[in-house]
Amino acid sequence: MTLSDRYNSVRKHTEHLCSPLKTEDFVPQPVNFVSPPKWHLAHTTWFFEQFILKEHLPDYTPFDKDFSFLFNSYYNFVGKRVFRADRGNITRPGVQEVFEYRAYVDMHMHILLQLKSEELKELIELGLNHEQQHQELLLTDIKYILGNNPIFPIYDENIEWENQKNAESGFVKIEEGIYEIGFEEEGFSFDNEHGRHKVYLHDFEISKSLVTNSDYLGFINSGGYQDFSYWLDEGWSWVTENKIEAPLYWHKIDGEWHSYTLKGLEKIDADAILTHISFYEASAYAAWKKMRLPTEFEWEIAADKLDWGKRWEWTNSAYLPYPNFKKPEGAIGEYNGKFMINQMVLRGSSCATSPHHSRKSYRNFFHADERWQFNGIRLAK
Repeated sequence: MTLSDRYNSVRKHTEHLCSPLKTEDFVPQPVNFVSPPKWHLAHTTWFFEQFILKEHLPDYTPFDKDFSFLFNSYYNFVGKRVFRADRGNITRPGVQEVFEYRAYVDMHMHILLQLKSEELKELIELGLNHEQQHQELLLTDIKYILGNNPIFPIYDENIEWENQKNAESGFVKIEEGIYEIGFEEEGFSFDNEHGRHKVYLHDFEISKSLVTNSDYLGFINSGGYQDFSYWLDEGWSWVTENKIEAPLYWHKIDGEWHSYTLKGLEKIDADAILTHISFYEASAYAAWKKMRLPTEFEWEIAADKLDWGKRWEWTNSAYLPYPNFKKPEGAIGEYNGKFMINQMVLRGSSCATSPHHSRKSYRNFFHADERWQFNGIRLAK
């Protein structure tokens, strides 16, 4: 696939994900951490305009002078921006104008691809991988928006992600020793995967399967959410202050647990893989089971022996730089490095991850209380 073909494929996929939406679905922002679909469509387009077209296409004229302020996410080098919590207040430009913006930038990107595709390949690949990250965020934000609609509307009745099952059971044993961690393959990778280095691991065992709804119901029914002894101190404060009693999207109706899925409200499938769980909940469940979460290093070493890719898997590793990590100069250096504090690493990928956007060295990261992604639990001992 040529770079131009890949560009077309990624950009069209973003718009395809929005095709089931009504116009009104593009605008709401129920909570700070969710961004409206319209904002995702515009922000991923702004990335190409700001970092590629403005810098490398002679005489390029931006589509609209206000869009950099409206659709910059967190790049301080670029200038002022709308506060994240205010993205839902951007009722204008309208949805149609944002699609026109995408078409305008795509047209100019095709001109640039004909002129400088090899010269700018690395930067364009970053833009495409950035858009793929937003495709997953787009799906999970859409689910949160629709999941907070009182009638629980259907996004796509053909999606069965919440009913995925484990293919294996038991544990894999890994011998103690010195192992190498970090990206070493061909192709694209993010800077936070670089700095391949050695780690020493004690022998351990890691589950071949992810925790299921039935497994977690045992924790709920035994009073796990009411027993402080399983929880980290911050996690217990989070549970009590927010009155958390079950995973995100779970609702008890007439004595039975249901969950909101992308195909609407359904009864919980007991055998399906648990999802939408925070690090706090994952840690508490592991304590209840008298086990633990794997470190990100243990996970990476065991990955080739695991069936992964259905849920992002919480690890017990803080998001920190690898040895010899170097933050790039300028705005691109803000992509990962400045977030290396107060967040936990998740490994693998999920059912919502875009095609060809996963590898065992990939380091995802979120705050410990965040659970609107398709997060799950794999235990170690």
